[in-house]
Amino acid sequence: MTTSKLSRLALAACAAMAVHGAWAQGDVSTDARAQYQRDRAACMSGQTTEDRATCLREAGAAYAEARRGGLTSPSPSQARQDALDRCNAFQSEQDRRECVARMRSGDVSGSVEGGGILREKSFVVPAPSGTTDSATGSSRSGDTSGGSAGTRQ
Repeated sequence: MTTSKLSRLALAACAAMAVHGAWAQGDVSTDARAQYQRDRAACMSGQTTEDRATCLREAGAAYAEARRGGLTSPSPSQARQDALDRCNAFQSEQDRRECVARMRSGDVSGSVEGGGILREKSFVVPAPSGTTDSATGSSRSGDTSGGSAGTRQ
């Protein structure tokens, strides 16, 4: 083969890849445009929890990001890892351990749309010996006086 034929072959291969890329991009762009139209209609009809200006701005930003290919859904394992990584914001080791426990199990309520997701988990923490019960004023360290610790005479 001559250099001229190799150049034409390389040019043809590049053109084929460009056409394939544009065709694939067309699907993404069409889907993104359809989603944007749905989002915009929801904004205009007041079916969102945001004010109209914010809603339209967010819909436009999501459309632009989708066209760039930046809107992707994480895999389930990546979503779990992201949740656990957020626990690193806690400074104490105990707080981090409790955060991880909340991420792995516990009660979940709320929604992102409603302002946030609340995760709750109850932990039993025994009181140290020698403390006073705040409700009755009695000692928990084996009060044997038999009297009422909360009254004066």
